[in-house]
Amino acid sequence: MCHAIRGECFKLVVVMRQALIYPGEDGYWVAECPSLPGCLSQGRTKAEAVANIREAIEVYVAALETDGLPVPEEHFDAVLVTV
Repeated sequence: MCHAIRGECFKLVVVMRQALIYPGEDGYWVAECPSLPGCLSQGRTKAEAVANIREAIEVYVAALETDGLPVPEEHFDAVLVTV
C-alpha cells in the first residue's frame, strides 16, 4: 500500500513493541519496553505513560540507527501467573 504525500509514494512501516505499565511508588505510572534495555518513561496517567513510552521507543530506535547499531528485535512474552 502506498501513502501519497505531495505526489510522492511512501510505504508506511508499523513496528510493534510490548510495553509494561505499572504504578510507581511516587503515584506516577511507569512504562518500560523490555526488548529495549533501559527504555523507560512515566506519566501522571496511564494514557500519558503510554504516549511517553511511545516517544521514548521512537527516540531510542532512532539513536541506535543514527549510531549504526543494531536495533533489538521484539522478543518479550508476557505470562500471567496465579499464586
